[in-house]
Amino acid sequence: MALRPEGRRADGVSTCPANGKTEAGLFLPAFDLACMRRNGGQGAIRAASLAWGRQLNWGVFEKSIGPRARLIHNALSARSIAVSAPYELPTGSLTVMALIDANPGSSQAELAGLAGLATPSMVGIIDELEKRELVTRIRSSTDRRRNDIALTDKGHELMTALFAEVSRIEDPIKDALGAKDLKLLVDLLDRVVASLK
Repeated sequence: MALRPEGRRADGVSTCPANGKTEAGLFLPAFDLACMRRNGGQGAIRAASLAWGRQLNWGVFEKSIGPRARLIHNALSARSIAVSAPYELPTGSLTVMALIDANPGSSQAELAGLAGLATPSMVGIIDELEKRELVTRIRSSTDRRRNDIALTDKGHELMTALFAEVSRIEDPIKDALGAKDLKLLVDLLDRVVASLK
């Protein structure tokens, strides 16, 4: 099937290469960021949503968490990347900024663990955020060997604006579950995460 210039087949399915890396060298499951930026992310979003197109049987995975978690991750990641693309930040920047803001004095290794990133990837994101004057490194008052990381005013403003846009991606989930079941889901996911540490 012939390709369209924007990197999509005639039927709209993304032709962006799988398992690509962002400009910061971060592993990006399922979708290539540069390709998604060229076509506005729509091809990747459609590709992620195809999993729900037909009701197939899970087989031996009928009661397994992993495949379902992968579908959710791919769909939310594709939408998040598309929304975040105009800001031209490394993938994961919003999560990193939010964790820095909520956990003052935490080490880069601690923040990386909660964000699900390798420490070198976390360092790469923080380096880029510092270059953009969104975060600042301050010598720790309790341990001169390390730096404390904090959001700048500019960083806090951008984090708030970007979160407002990205959080709307989860609106269909919130609408489907309602407030009570949403809280239960978040609580259960926290227990799942804790069990895997």
